[in-house]
Parts: sequence; structure tokens; C-alpha cells
Amino acid sequence: MAIAKMKLINLIADKDSLDETLLRFVELDCFHPEPAGKIAEQVHGVTVLQEEDPYSDLLARCKDIEVNMGLTLNGEFVKERPADLPKMREYMDHIYERWNQIHEAKQEIEIAIQENQNALIRVEHMEGMDISIQELFSCQYVNTRFGKLPLDSVDKLQYYETRPFIFRSFKEDSAYSWCMILSTPKYEREVDNILSSLYFERVYLPCFVTDTPLKAKEMLKAEIESDYGHLKHVAEAKEALIQECSDTMNQIKGELNFLEETFEARKYVVGMDERFTITGFAAVDDVDSIKAVFADLDGVEIEVHPANSDHRFAPPTKLKNSWFTRPFAMFVEMYGLPNYEDIDPTPFVALTYTLLFGIMFGDVGQGLVLILVGFIAAKWKGMRLGEIGMRIGISSTLFGFVYGSVFGNEHMLDPLYQSLFHLEEKPIEVMGSDFIMPLLICAIAIGAILIVCCMSINMYIQIKHKNWCELLLSQNGICGSVFYIALLGGAAAQVGFGISVFSKGYILGLILLPLLLIFLKEPIEHKMKGKEMFPDGFGAFATQSFFELFEVCLSFITNTISYLRVGGFVLSHAGMMLVVTLLMDMVGGVGNIAVAIFGNLFVMCLEGMIVGIQVLRLEFYEMFSRYFTGDGIAFQSLKNME
Repeated sequence: MAIAKMKLINLIADKDSLDETLLRFVELDCFHPEPAGKIAEQVHGVTVLQEEDPYSDLLARCKDIEVNMGLTLNGEFVKERPADLPKMREYMDHIYERWNQIHEAKQEIEIAIQENQNALIRVEHMEGMDISIQELFSCQYVNTRFGKLPLDSVDKLQYYETRPFIFRSFKEDSAYSWCMILSTPKYEREVDNILSSLYFERVYLPCFVTDTPLKAKEMLKAEIESDYGHLKHVAEAKEALIQECSDTMNQIKGELNFLEETFEARKYVVGMDERFTITGFAAVDDVDSIKAVFADLDGVEIEVHPANSDHRFAPPTKLKNSWFTRPFAMFVEMYGLPNYEDIDPTPFVALTYTLLFGIMFGDVGQGLVLILVGFIAAKWKGMRLGEIGMRIGISSTLFGFVYGSVFGNEHMLDPLYQSLFHLEEKPIEVMGSDFIMPLLICAIAIGAILIVCCMSINMYIQIKHKNWCELLLSQNGICGSVFYIALLGGAAAQVGFGISVFSKGYILGLILLPLLLIFLKEPIEHKMKGKEMFPDGFGAFATQSFFELFEVCLSFITNTISYLRVGGFVLSHAGMMLVVTLLMDMVGGVGNIAVAIFGNLFVMCLEGMIVGIQVLRLEFYEMFSRYFTGDGIAFQSLKNME
């Protein structure tokens, strides 16, 4: 339950073995590399490998083919032979050319089918005409128009009986009359103008439709059927091509991905004449396995140094936690990772989050359901939040036994208390008027204890960093702790036991003096560092520090009072379940069961989410703010970075 101890690793080898070294380097998942630029900026004569990526173009080509052909390539690759880039390109170009030919043939057939289907629709509306269409259009002195005329316009044709055209209707549907209009070339424009005023829509027949409509219909159906047969053969050819090239394309993609990763790894390589080096960090437990990876490569040296031996690099943070605390690292990472020299707050978060959630959401039945839901989410979906749900569900169940609540039923466990503890009923009545005040006092006490614990953790961290001024004079150091404990302890003694401890010496020594030292922290720190105590003048310092001290005092009060929400949600949970119980009594019968189920689900979803958020708020704002900065660097191997 700590931060993994790191070692600084220098991997040094001849440039002749660069490619083979990188092939193994990219497979490491326990090595945190440092960019070569950090060294090149500060060391004269070293170089960074900056070359044009020879694989990006081929990889883009491979991805285009994958998308266009609808391939599913997992990119699995086994290193068996050197990469043959020209052969890869030649193969992909050949496959893509064949694919395009098949695709173009498919498009041509689909266009032909669409044209024939459109022509078939038009011809079907002219089945009543038994004249050859080719003969009709070849007439020298007759102009022909095929089309459709709205039915209400057909009646209006009587107004144009004297005009030089002949109207012939072949078929009528619900809206149109499909017809033919005959006229002479002399009156062609005049007739077109009349037809336009009647909303006539001309229909153009394809040039290949030359016979009578009935024969044209049969011919078009045969063409369409034949085209669908060709389309089926094209689809089979596409599928055969996909089956033919899938394995090879999968190998090519995997090989290119691997080579791309290897090439990207060059940004961690520092060139030193005929040698090169790669610098990074590894956990102490992984050093031997890294050495084993390169053991059979001649000329490869691995130097191991203490993590802080090179001031240019800050050691990364890799958390190591137990089974119980590991999932709660998610909350820590949301805020930020601890610095390598700090402590891992995950165990403290796991303990406090589980405890506070259980207190605020105590119910045996709902706790067991939360365990079950968390187990399903963790095992089936791999959710860390599900693992957290299992742990806080256990806490909710335990506190449910303390409160005597099972799905809101406050007396189901009375026989258990009678048999085990010889009590008539449960020891705690959450909704009892005599319990509310002790509950709120306990909530304040829990908050005070947690605040003191957070300040103690901060003091331990400052001791590790040897930051003596921060340890002694900060609001979360010794002065802040003395002030807070003295003020809160004196108030508790006065109110709870009637003992007055606020003597002059007590107030001066344990309350005012710590406040004064906190007020003077900045100039004292300047003095310890050999700087001017008041660089901007005493007046500016006094004004700024006064308001900062006021904020410090106010934060102690607000942080402590904030823990009242712990007691408040205990009452809120009991109150909501009381409402569910009253509704069950009002409904009765089968409705009683429905109200019990949906009422408990509603309370679990709504209040469970709210309580979870509120506990997280306490962790972030009331606890982390006192001891945790979250400015650490995450440990990332090349595989994690992708």
C-alpha cells in the first residue's frame, strides 16, 4: 500500500544494434521512458533521431483498404522476417486495383438495373398502346409526347378541342392519366404551351425501348433479371477477394503497426557518436526482467541508478495497493497522482470513503444489493466502480445492522438483538428525537478526527521533504494542529462536561500564539532562506496576511461543519425509507410489494448516487486540500501511452 520504489535505467548500446534493441524496447510494459529532448537540450554534442517516417504512408494505405473493402483486421503480428516494404505496397496496390474493378462493375450493373426499373414503370403505364414506339417516333410529320396529366386537367381538355393535337389515354391511376399527345411540327410549341398550363409531365423513354410497350415490358424484365444475376456474381467475387486477402492484409497491418511503434520509439533515443542511450524508470521489482530482455544482445549495457540520481528527470509514480484499497486509486487519479516523494493516499481514501458511505447509507438489504450489483459490474464489465460498490456495500450492510434497518424495515432485526444481546429492540432509533443531537455531535467528532488525521499526514510528508517551516508554521502543520485541537477540545470540554479550560495561559499559549506564528509564516520563511522579511513593506504584508489568517480560521470552521452532512444523510436515508414504508401501508395487497420494490430501487439509485458524490466531495475538499497536492507524474510504458 505505497508508491513503488523506482530505479533510473540507462540502456546503452552500439548504433548497429539500434533496430533490434527498439524491437524489444517497444514490447516492455514495465519501463517508463524519458524523451530524448530533455537530454539533448542540456548536453552538447548529443543528437536526437529525427527522420521521416517510412511507414506512415503505407499504414494509411492499409487503413484505406481496410475501410473501403470492409475488412476486419486485428493487426496480429508475429516477428518472423524483415519487412519488405516494396512488396507490401505492390500487394496492396494489386488488391486495391482488383477491388476497384469489381466495385466499378457493381456500380455499372446497379445503374443499369435502376434505368431498366424506371423504364419498366413508364412502359407499364402504356400497355394499352399496341403501336411500336420506334415506328411512332420515326414519323416525319407527327410529333409524339408521352407523359402523365392530372385527372382534373383531363376535363379541361374540352376547352382545347379546336387546337391541333390528339389526346390518347392508356391508363389512369388515383391521380394521373398516363397518355400520349400527337401533333404536327408546325404546332409543336403551341401544343407544348397548352400542356404546360395543364400541368402535363412529360415522360422520356430510354432509347433501347423500341417495340410495343407489352414486348418492351417483357424485354426489360428479362434484362433486370439478368442484371441481378450478374450482380450476384459480382458480390461473390467481392467476398472471394476479401477471403483471399484477409490473412495477408492482417499480417501487413500488424507488421506496419509494429514497425510504426518501433519508429516512434526513436524519440526516446539519444545519439552519442557511434553509441546511443535510452533513459527511463522502472520499478525495483522489474529491473531484473528488463535486464533479461536484452541479455543476449551483444554490446547492450544496462546501468541502474537511484531514482533521484539525475536532477533532469522526476521519478514517475506507480501505485501499489492491496486487494481492498486498489479500486479506490480511481478516485485518487481523478484528483491527481501523488508525487514520488509523497505518500500514497489510496489506503486512507479507501478506509474513510468506505466508513463514511456506510454511516450515511446504512441498510442491510440495500447494502447486500449494492454488493451484488458491484460484483456483476466488476466481473462482467470490468468496472472499477463495481469493485468499489462491493466494498461500500459491505460497509452499508454492517451499519445497517447497527441501525437495525432492512430495506427500510426498522424492526425486522429485533429478534436478532433479543437473542444475541438480550435487548427488547434495536439499540439505535435513527428517527428518534433523542438520537438526532448525539448523531450530529458524532458527525462533527468524526469530521474533527479526520481533519486532525489529514494534518498529521501532511506533517509526516513535510518531515520527509525536510520542509521545516511548512511543518511548524503552516495551517496544516504543528501550529494549525495545536490551534485546532486546543480550540475544539476546549469547546468540547466546556459544552460536554462543563469544564472551563479557557484560562489566559491556555488562550495565549495554545490559541493566539499558533495564530500569530501562522500569521508570520511568510516573513519567517524568508528569513530562514536569507531573504528580506517584508519585500513589499510591512503594511502590504499585514493586510494580505490578515485576510489569509481570517480565511484559515474560517476554513477550520467550515471544514468541520461540513461533516454535519454525514449525520444529515443518515436522517435523510431513514426519512426516505419511512415514506416508502408509509406508502406500502397505504396501498396494501399486491401493490404493497410493488411499492416496496420500486421504492427501494428509487432510494438506492437516487440517494446512493448523492451519498457517493458527497463522500467524494469530503475526500477532495475537506481532506485532500490539507495534505495532498496531486502533482505526480503517472508511470507510463510505451504500451500505456498508445
